Amino acid sequence: MPQETEELAEIRRAVRSLCDDFPGEYWRTKDAAREYPGEFVDALTKAGFLAALIPAEYGGSGLSLDAACVIMEEIQASGCNGGAAHAQMYIMNTLLRYGSDAQKFEYLPRIASGDLRLQAFGVSEPTSGTDTLSLKTRAVRDGDEYVINGQKIWTSRAEHSDLMLLLARTTPKEQVEKKTEGLSMFLVDMQTVTGKGMEIKPIRTMMNHSSCEVFFDDMRIPASALVGEEGKGFRYILSGMNAERILIASECIGDAKWFIDQAKTYASDRNVFARPIGQNQGIQFPIARCYAQMRAAELMVHHAAQVYDEGGNPGEEANMAKLLASEASWAAADMCVQTFGGFGFAEEYDVERKFREARLYTVAPISTNLILSYLAEHVLGLPRSY
Repeated sequence: MPQETEELAEIRRAVRSLCDDFPGEYWRTKDAAREYPGEFVDALTKAGFLAALIPAEYGGSGLSLDAACVIMEEIQASGCNGGAAHAQMYIMNTLLRYGSDAQKFEYLPRIASGDLRLQAFGVSEPTSGTDTLSLKTRAVRDGDEYVINGQKIWTSRAEHSDLMLLLARTTPKEQVEKKTEGLSMFLVDMQTVTGKGMEIKPIRTMMNHSSCEVFFDDMRIPASALVGEEGKGFRYILSGMNAERILIASECIGDAKWFIDQAKTYASDRNVFARPIGQNQGIQFPIARCYAQMRAAELMVHHAAQVYDEGGNPGEEANMAKLLASEASWAAADMCVQTFGGFGFAEEYDVERKFREARLYTVAPISTNLILSYLAEHVLGLPRSY
């Protein structure tokens, strides 16, 4: 583990203590029923962990992104699932950087206290996927309101959120000078529009991630819901993506640590042919290799967070952290199942649940191929591929 301050070590211990109250049985029950772990999210909120990035003046902790990474990493390393709440961490960046004073004073204290949940992020659409500039959801100004029509997909936690950050096109693509213009960001009070222009449909997936489709049919929201300037939403979302990727990468590090710890313990205790299986190099070497891979990725994650905290533009570091950490996590997941053998597929060990959860992060919130494309073009100077 990289050397860290006593403050970060104390945060780590506090998170671990909270997670001890939510053992594997809790998560298996939620997973089987496809239920949202509301008790866990409430506990995180009450402890102040989900308000880590909110400045103290709004009731938050005003911690660094590096500290937030420690929180999310330790949740995963404890065997819990931060995916139920992580959006509140990385969505916060957009509101903090580009929201109006009125929006901050109205919403941030209530988010910090737990009165409101900011968990939904409406960006992806069925026809455009990661081609964000081609999204079709439209927001048209009508007096003191915007009227929104369209559809979003993979909007996780929409059923369990009070607020949604929504990206929509306010100027048709063919009418803008630059293709990155004409998209706008809105902070939608979901309590006022659910069933009144907005419909949410859950999507059943291989892991319990509360994924949804969201449909907008002449949904009206006040003009004051606009975040920042009209037409500048794509720039805002790019700014927030670095924080998102670094935080997700920290969760992947936590998952990798969990898998490695489980494999190490099982390999030491499991006896076959009158000897612990961990005595065999065929078992030892994959565990050791995953540990080395995890440690290398861990260093990149904390480096990226520190660049961000110092005010730099960690596009390169954030993307590499997400790439390396998600691959380290998935390698550790596969190794853990192999180490456990048949017992790795038994629900009671939690390996199969965490295995399914870990698979997500080489695909979302940004796929490995798009990260490689970014590095090739923007870091290595190779010709643009798309």
